[in-house]
Amino acid sequence: MSSKEPSTIVAPTMRFVPVSNLQTSVEFYSKQLGFIETELQRDYSVGAAIEMTLGPAHIQLCPVPSGEQLETEIFFFVSENISECRETLQQRGATPSSLQRVNWIKMEMCEVRDPDGNVLWFGQSFHQPDQERPRPMVEQFLPHLPVDDVPAAVRYYCDVFGFKINYAQDDLGVMYRDTATLLLIQRTEAHKGIGSCSAYIEDADKLHAELVDRGANVQASPVSRPWGLRDFTVVDLEGNRITFAQPFE
Repeated sequence: MSSKEPSTIVAPTMRFVPVSNLQTSVEFYSKQLGFIETELQRDYSVGAAIEMTLGPAHIQLCPVPSGEQLETEIFFFVSENISECRETLQQRGATPSSLQRVNWIKMEMCEVRDPDGNVLWFGQSFHQPDQERPRPMVEQFLPHLPVDDVPAAVRYYCDVFGFKINYAQDDLGVMYRDTATLLLIQRTEAHKGIGSCSAYIEDADKLHAELVDRGANVQASPVSRPWGLRDFTVVDLEGNRITFAQPFE
């Protein structure tokens, strides 16, 4: 086994990993992937028992109670050198798949599966444009929504709005759902009041029904606007507003 640490993760992430056997999973993530057990950070009500880190990445191992079905997850980690990463994983005893170039996301990737079948993708960006085109100056906006209790807001956005955590700490939550990302930030004198933002979605009625079932504070049913959007608005625990809008012709 190589003594060097794998050159793997360069982007901050927080992942909650469902496991059936805690000891087996700790051995796998430490010996084969290079994660290091650390102090368990704030509980996000996911039943985490152990936290492990590798560079800026954090994972929390969440034992599934006996008798309950374990639903596997897919996790993605950004590598700085995917060839070296794959080689190091092999040296540690893992069995990564062969490298594949996925052109539509411009990533070269390999896959590893943990003892429970959770899928771990390690990937590195590559530049392979279909045709020469100018690079856009502005690519995506990341709304900042201020809250007094960031950990509580993080749990709410997961449980009620269906978001997942990219990264979380006491005063910051980087939340994502599909391709949309927003930031939950600590409310301070510099960032006070409430925030609002809008997101384009695929199906307003389907998402509306989902959020109603989850217990979200939905303001009204979807409405088709004369400017070509069918939208509805939800309000979080601290008054921030998100409008979900489906374009139509």
